[in-house]
Parts: sequence; structure tokens; C-alpha cells
Amino acid sequence: MIILLTVAIAPGLALFSYFYLRDQFAGEPSKLLLQSFVYGAVLTFPILFVQYVFEAEGVFTNNFIQNVVFSSVIEEFFKWLVLLIAVYRHVDFEDPYDGILYGVSVSLGFATIENILYLLEFGLQTAFLRAFLPVSSHALFGVVMGYYFGKAKFSKSNTRKRWICWAIVSSVILHLSYNTSLYIYDNIVYGAIPFMLFLWWFGLRKAKQAHQLSLSHYNDQNSSGQSED
Repeated sequence: MIILLTVAIAPGLALFSYFYLRDQFAGEPSKLLLQSFVYGAVLTFPILFVQYVFEAEGVFTNNFIQNVVFSSVIEEFFKWLVLLIAVYRHVDFEDPYDGILYGVSVSLGFATIENILYLLEFGLQTAFLRAFLPVSSHALFGVVMGYYFGKAKFSKSNTRKRWICWAIVSSVILHLSYNTSLYIYDNIVYGAIPFMLFLWWFGLRKAKQAHQLSLSHYNDQNSSGQSED
């Protein structure tokens, strides 16, 4: 059991560490990062419950709608809602790149619990594939969602709602595309793997853009401080 939990948790910690260490403005990890991870972990259970109820009641008669569209929308919606309610206005949200860290934390909280439940049912033989596909994909959906939250937080007030909307729209589109690649192609070499390569490129591009926004943010702060002096 200890080995299984370690294997299930390790990919999430590794991915979070990677994005955290890319933050050149980082100080001590804030309590909000841990809270965000916990929020994401707790979200797993109501999401799985809602998915189970909808499936048991036969709400959707089409498998594609049930397993691809609905699961993509509900998972990203709840993560977006947590970021909007619990993180967006928090004092520890200090620069645009922080949006990525909080987005990754929430997403990996969800992905880690989901991974534990999956490995408990199907065993350790699926661990490597799970780490490369579902856990990594959730982290990268969080990167993109967090990027737009960071952009909204530090943009002019008349554009904030647009970026907050983009946070959920972009992550749902990516999640929907990922699920579709698994649904259409039985062989992941033709579907999921090419999409994951694109997703890593896109996610790292957003991380780089967030760095530039944070750099501009702190430069503007320094300029303002010097002007006041």
C-alpha cells in the first residue's frame, strides 16, 4: 500500500516542483499553494459522484457526450470555480506567474487523488502511463487556466472578465481535445502522445509568457516606487 501511494503521488509532486522551480520570483511557498492542492483533492469526490449519478441515471445516451464532453466540462469547471472563489482575490496571488502555480496546485490535487483511486483498482502496472498522460495533462490544463487567471488579475479592469472566461474556455477545449484523442484512437501513438507533445509545448509557452508578465509587473512596481521617492 505504501509503495502504491508513493507511486501515485510522486508524479504530481514532480510536476509541481518543476513549475515551482521555474518561478524566478518565488520566495517561501505560501500556505495557499498547499490549500489549493487540498481544494483540488477534495474536488475529486463530488466530481466523481456527479459523474456516477449521471451515468447511473442515463442522463446522456451518447457515450461521447458522457465520457468526453461532460467529463471535460465538469472537471475544468470545478477547478476554475475554486481558483475564482478561493484564490483569485487572495493576498498571496502576487504576480502573473503565481496564477500558474495555483492552477497547477488545484489540478494536481485532483489528478493525484484520481491517480490513487485508479492505481488501487488497476494496479501499479498502469503507473507509468498514468503519470505521462492523465496526471501530466491535468497539470498542463492547470498551467493554461492559471495563466489566464494571472493575466486577469494584473490586467486593466475592463479586460479582467474576458481573461477569466478564457481561463475556463481554454482549459475545457484542451481537456476536450485530450479526451477526444483517447476516444477516437485506441493506439495512443496516433492520438494521445502527439496531443501531449503539443500540450507540453503550449503549456511551457504559457509559462514563459507568464514569466514575462511577472517581470513587467515587478519592473512597473519598481518604477512606481522610484517615482514616489
